[in-house]
Amino acid sequence: MVEADATGLLLSGFGLTTMARELEGIEERAQAGGWSFRRTLRELLETEAAERGQRRLLRLLKDSGLPEGKTLAALEESRLSAATRRQLVELCEGHFAERAVNVLAFGLPGRGKTHFLSAVGYELIQRHSKRVLFVPSYKLIQRLLEAKRELKLEALLKKLDGYAVIILDDLGYVQQTREEMEVLFTFFAERYERRSLMISSNLVFSQWERIFQDPMTAMAAVDRLVHHSVILEFGGESQRMPKTQKGGKPTG
Repeated sequence: MVEADATGLLLSGFGLTTMARELEGIEERAQAGGWSFRRTLRELLETEAAERGQRRLLRLLKDSGLPEGKTLAALEESRLSAATRRQLVELCEGHFAERAVNVLAFGLPGRGKTHFLSAVGYELIQRHSKRVLFVPSYKLIQRLLEAKRELKLEALLKKLDGYAVIILDDLGYVQQTREEMEVLFTFFAERYERRSLMISSNLVFSQWERIFQDPMTAMAAVDRLVHHSVILEFGGESQRMPKTQKGGKPTG
């Protein structure tokens, strides 16, 4: 027992807390099963690795800001076009993030753009352990603007660079001031060909002058985003409209 306690303290001292906690139980199983030293050590290490992986997953999910419930399991894939369903499978494999490809989702409000991108975000974390950040466009722009005014824009851009994928939701609802336009363009330029963006917007590219207020800046922003990109179109009826019974009466 003294030897086990001493070993447990050593494991804890090296930060192997799961191994320290499970040491006695695994030792009993090893003795009962006649395990070799290597087998016993492997069991301890696998236990430590599994718990560390679970803790990392929980940290990534908490840090992501992804909207609760907008997962792949909850996505109504039947509402998607055949082409979009095919893209969904490929995007969930995560290769686009490794190649710094952007994903641009266009459609009127309520067509499922946010849920689609969020579902991919969840899969990137759960299946591939990638750092993902979901943020409404207006919030990110305000963060960038505040950082610029405090002379901390470079530090914020470096922090955001730590995310393999940033999901920028609802770009286009609010027309930007020139200062906001500048920091948003700087953000796009910093991630160009290095990190992936996933963007949902109710405005097609031909209307992006309403976002940037300047044709040349809008063209430059679109050029960077589209150069390496997957473009998705979301049509059909709004998914937020109340479902109706036969006869057209709302179900509530």
